[in-house]
Amino acid sequence: MTMPEPLPETPDLQGAYPRLTEPQIEALAAQGEHRITRPGDVLFREGEEAYDFIIILAGTVANIANYGTDEQQVISVHGPRRFLGELSLLVDQPAFYTALVIEAGKVLAVPRDRLRELVANDQTIGDVLLRAYFLRRAMLIGQGAGFRILGSCYSPDTQRLREFAARNRLPHRFLDLEQNPEGEALLRQLGISPQETPVVIWRGREVLRNPTNADLARLIGIEMSAAPAARCDLLIVGAGPAGLAAAVYAASEGMATELLEAVATGGQAGTSSRIENYLGFPSGVSGAELSERAVLQAKKFGVMMRVPTEVTELQQEGGQYTVRLEGDEPITARTVLIATGARYRRLDVSRLEEFEGTSIYYAATLQEARWCVGDPVAVVGGGNSAAQAALFLAEHVPCVHLLVRSDDLAADMSRYLADRIEHTRRIEVALHTEVRELLGDRALEGLIVKDNRTGERRRIEARALFVFIGARPRTSWLAGQVTLDEDGFIVTGAEDPTFRRAVGRGPLALETNLPGVFAAGDVRGGSIKRVAAAVGEGAMAARLVHEHLNWGVRMTVGRANADRPMSAGGTS
Repeated sequence: MTMPEPLPETPDLQGAYPRLTEPQIEALAAQGEHRITRPGDVLFREGEEAYDFIIILAGTVANIANYGTDEQQVISVHGPRRFLGELSLLVDQPAFYTALVIEAGKVLAVPRDRLRELVANDQTIGDVLLRAYFLRRAMLIGQGAGFRILGSCYSPDTQRLREFAARNRLPHRFLDLEQNPEGEALLRQLGISPQETPVVIWRGREVLRNPTNADLARLIGIEMSAAPAARCDLLIVGAGPAGLAAAVYAASEGMATELLEAVATGGQAGTSSRIENYLGFPSGVSGAELSERAVLQAKKFGVMMRVPTEVTELQQEGGQYTVRLEGDEPITARTVLIATGARYRRLDVSRLEEFEGTSIYYAATLQEARWCVGDPVAVVGGGNSAAQAALFLAEHVPCVHLLVRSDDLAADMSRYLADRIEHTRRIEVALHTEVRELLGDRALEGLIVKDNRTGERRRIEARALFVFIGARPRTSWLAGQVTLDEDGFIVTGAEDPTFRRAVGRGPLALETNLPGVFAAGDVRGGSIKRVAAAVGEGAMAARLVHEHLNWGVRMTVGRANADRPMSAGGTS
């Protein structure tokens, strides 16, 4: 493979490619080793799972996607005092490109584990690296680096894989068999029939035919999997804001903590383009960044994570709990926190399932925005999530139709969001309006909407529909074990004579009808559907778990003292 010609250094326009100061390099030098580099040296390869943190001291290095293939692409070029890598270095993911030395020089290589310690303990270095790495991940996603998904845009399985990649913020490129001749040629080259699609291609040579989400995670090495402990103190089901907060607080207090998540860390909040009312972030923070920071904190305190992992059942066995998993060994825990959140409700309209695999979405991330570039879209909902989605999509598409059932835009959303929507030219608001029909052949082409005051029906053009219309809790796996309210949300803190007789106390604030099983966040009945509230409940749940475990110890000691024979002096 011919090496790239000398290339100019990529400018740092957004803060993704800063230069380290001499004091910062000196601090890092104590943790690593110096290496001489020659043109053609590969510092790390695409797919490598344990590559070092590299600082360039002299010479030039190019980051190259698909290195060694016909699709080789230079992503960026860097010189002295810049550092390599991206978010994968910190979150146990493989490299999504190859780092190739272009001009001879010298580098400082710091092992990944030592880098994590520095990020956790040195705020100056940590802030520089985190900001750069979050920006680089977003840029990688936009550049189409990483693995490739090859399939039809009309295929539900293709859409499933694309959504999994988007929710997990994974760099990838989609080749649409319906519109891209390159995709058909690649299928013939690989000897794969269209009936076997979608396929995932990784590092130009590893191919999976219609993989499950777990298969995809294993293929590219992003599956977070922990060897199960014999018994953990706290098992958390759900890695949204509530689950992540509980994991951080519980593990920091010394509890053996495991965290399970079916799809992606961050939950519903992780799909938000910008959260502007979260305390401490005056200019806002994306749900993805907030989630990744929380994951790093949880790992810092030793939380064991499994993603993706589907939970199928909860059972009470002899004073502890067993959680059964799909395709894996069950886990036993002293306590359980249910933080599975809620999903947006589906529209009550015909042909919904027909379009859900291709044109209807329940999240609005950078990936979904890329799929819709150049096309008009519609957003259904009147809450903050719908507002944030509309504002974000308006940055990428020519027109966003915001369809709101109520008569007042600010009835269910924050005033600052309503004001911004009213002043955003690309957003067209339709109040007291509902979707009545979906139009199109294989993909969505438009909607028939109805004005609820006048009864008038009209057609609007929309190639994609984003739905944010209220929440439905993720509690089906509980199968009657935990008390639910009439809407399916978990009841917590309710006085129950049976509970009191069995345990010797009433239920704690976030405790369910099962002693030691708690619920926090959107899955809990009566919760406030805000990220900050979910984080607060997660932290509170960790404290209540600690109280429950201490209560059990006190009761055991009390019973032991009561059973101890009296001494001759009449005291125990």
